[in-house]
Amino acid sequence: MRILIDIGHPGHVHLFKNFVKEMQNKGHEFLFTCRQKEFEIELLKAEGFNYVSFGKKYNTTLGKIWGLLKFDFLEFIQGLQFKPDIFMSHGSPYAAHASAILRKPHISMEDTGNMEQVKLYLPFTESVLTSTAFHKDLGKKQIRYAGYHELAYLHPNRFTPDSKIFNILKINPETKYVILRFVSWNASHDINQSGLTIDEKRELITYLDKNFEVFISSEGLLPEEFKKYQIKIPPEEMHNALAFAHLFIGEGATMASECAILGTPAIYINSIMAGTIDEQVNYGLLFNFKNGEGVLEKVKELVEIKDLKIFFKNKQNRLLAEKIDVTAFMVWYVENFPESQIEMKNNPNYYLNFK
Repeated sequence: MRILIDIGHPGHVHLFKNFVKEMQNKGHEFLFTCRQKEFEIELLKAEGFNYVSFGKKYNTTLGKIWGLLKFDFLEFIQGLQFKPDIFMSHGSPYAAHASAILRKPHISMEDTGNMEQVKLYLPFTESVLTSTAFHKDLGKKQIRYAGYHELAYLHPNRFTPDSKIFNILKINPETKYVILRFVSWNASHDINQSGLTIDEKRELITYLDKNFEVFISSEGLLPEEFKKYQIKIPPEEMHNALAFAHLFIGEGATMASECAILGTPAIYINSIMAGTIDEQVNYGLLFNFKNGEGVLEKVKELVEIKDLKIFFKNKQNRLLAEKIDVTAFMVWYVENFPESQIEMKNNPNYYLNFK
């Protein structure tokens, strides 16, 4: 089987990487397509995957319209050349549109529920895989499973934190550190959304710097005053850094969810909500704020908890016991598609076979 996967975010490389490796071991062939966005290409290179980059993404409204036409065409050309049996993506309209023209199925992973994007790809997609925590009904094409995208690569079957990260960060293993994540607010789903103001970021950093080593991961350029805190590690080491962090504070949902799965207390500041975030809040692993109001108070409350990481480990164990190995489910679903789609429609709890 030949499968073309379109990548729209660095997190999507992690989502698909273990699936691809397992499928490659079974003789299946893959090609990734992507745009230049943060660390996508670096991650694809680090994993040794074959890929084609379509160049830089566009941030303006007119640029996004032009990009849709341009990247649709380039995806179609790659489809003609690679001749995939299946297209896959995380809600990529480019993969969906090319698959429809080439009369091949498109399987989409979905967890954000950005309806602007969903409307562009859903009519051209055969199957959409979502978490049972996903908060929207996408109709008869939707297949639900008990897991999150982050469990495709951070499930204990797939990931063991490596303490070498302390050497990479150039700190002592006994040093407590905090990771902050700032987003650029350039994505289509970020319009009219909010997170931390520059003053709130400054206040947080000033407080944390007194008691912790502070590292900042930023999607865009950091102000000069924050640059000394910028984390400088290979992008493939970020999950090790998150796993050993004492606390995470950030505007990005993916890293916040990753921390919840890793047992690292996470504070997510963003007016964009998702079912995954809601569920992880209910597990007590994540705290959500629509803006910066109350964030510093919550930080102070958490750092006062004795043995904070051990306290959150118990919450993490409960979550993991109730979720599946998402990669194992993906491998079964794609290898057996479209029969797997019929099986899931007839037996919606079949995913429980993949714990």
